[in-house]
Amino acid sequence: MKLSLGPLQYYWRRDEVLAFYEAVAKSEADIIYLGEAVCSRRHEVRLSDWLDIAAVLRDAGKEVVLSTQVLIESGADVTVLHKIADNGQFMVEANDMGAVHCLEGKVAFVAGPHLNIYNLPTLQWMAPLGLRRWVMPLEMACDDLALMLAGCPQGLQTEVFVYGRMPLAFSARCFTARHRNLPKDDCQFSCIDYPDGLLMRTQESEEFLVLNGIQTQSARVHNLLSELPAMREMGVDVARISPQSQNTLRVISLFHGVAAGQISVVDASTEMTGLMPEKACNGYWYGKPGLEQIAILPK
Repeated sequence: MKLSLGPLQYYWRRDEVLAFYEAVAKSEADIIYLGEAVCSRRHEVRLSDWLDIAAVLRDAGKEVVLSTQVLIESGADVTVLHKIADNGQFMVEANDMGAVHCLEGKVAFVAGPHLNIYNLPTLQWMAPLGLRRWVMPLEMACDDLALMLAGCPQGLQTEVFVYGRMPLAFSARCFTARHRNLPKDDCQFSCIDYPDGLLMRTQESEEFLVLNGIQTQSARVHNLLSELPAMREMGVDVARISPQSQNTLRVISLFHGVAAGQISVVDASTEMTGLMPEKACNGYWYGKPGLEQIAILPK
């Protein structure tokens, strides 16, 4: 089983992004997804910069994939989408059907989690278009994934989002700007002040959601570290970790250690508790509400 590092969901300053991926080049991650998938107003790192980072990571032995934006809102967004599709060097993660249309028959691509592939007919329809790997939707349970894997087209890889705050929804409205009583067109790039998103709590002070510009995330951290051995037995090819502002490299190391049998699930899970920005959850994997944490007996 390989490890991937998903696209950066937050808005970080340019020097922070460059330093982060310089460190990632030396990490145990096998596949690195790059690009602005959330908001086109984020301009600290542009497409030309992402391509430069991609070249460095490729030279370090990483498989690099360029991620497209999830919510296309303007002609400029479409132009960037076409540039990514025509990059000529790297595979592309399609995060909306417009990207699939740009890529089909031309470039091998990954179907991102936001394409919502929930059944075999959809997967079988997309496979001949150039699909090389698909990412399981966040809400899919392990039993449903097992059915998908049983009928998965030959040679098609399966990737599962195993760690990070879950991207739940996207909107044309910027909630981080709204929090500061700013219009979206004059957001003053507010989300750069929240390197792991803006945590929202209920009136009872319980963590509820995280605002990340136009994206809404889970407050709790989706963590399937304990389920990694079961995924390997099921035939999952890639486990995806989502970047966070602190401890990402250590999180990658722990997942690598468990996948390689070098660290026990119990020891890795114990250390992981201190590395997460909030409590863990794994409910979706078991067909339960996503914010639940289902206790797993160590094996």
